Amino acid sequence: MTTTPAENQRDALRARIEAAERRNAEKSLGEQARAAADAAIDYTRANPLTVIGGAVAFGMVIGLLSRPGRRAAGRALHSAGDAISGAASSASSGVRNVAARGGSRLGTMIGEAAMAYAMTMIDEVLDAAREGKERVDDLGEAAGAQAKKLSAGASEAAGSAAGSTRTLARQARDAALEVVRDIRRQTKG
Repeated sequence: MTTTPAENQRDALRARIEAAERRNAEKSLGEQARAAADAAIDYTRANPLTVIGGAVAFGMVIGLLSRPGRRAAGRALHSAGDAISGAASSASSGVRNVAARGGSRLGTMIGEAAMAYAMTMIDEVLDAAREGKERVDDLGEAAGAQAKKLSAGASEAAGSAAGSTRTLARQARDAALEVVRDIRRQTKG
């Protein structure tokens, strides 16, 4: 029976995997940590913008989960909306001014249609941003509620464990005292 090239490749790959697993098993935890750190440093040097962007995004998500972060995001969203609305109304009045100075009727209609479309798009973007902020607020509140539940559960479990430990300690003390009493009785008798 002859082996096919696919079987040979599979066997070679299997052997390489087993050799790598043996090498990993022989490495200490410290060596593995150093290897992981070196790999992270190499990746960071090769892709600095990706790492910085990921860190900024992660920081923003964590920041938005806190109450002050959500408030700051709301203020920024409100300010951005005001700035965009102001720019849009300035552009709209600019189109009207150009039309008033002698632009064609068709040009005025096209300009107004373009401004109406731009205003609609801006409104949709602002609505989506507000909806996103509301979802982040909801997520932050849900995360806070879940953290409180987990904290209460952990406190309850810790209290229960402490009570059980005290009970077991008393039982062990009582059993030890009983053993000491028995030894004293046996040695006196």
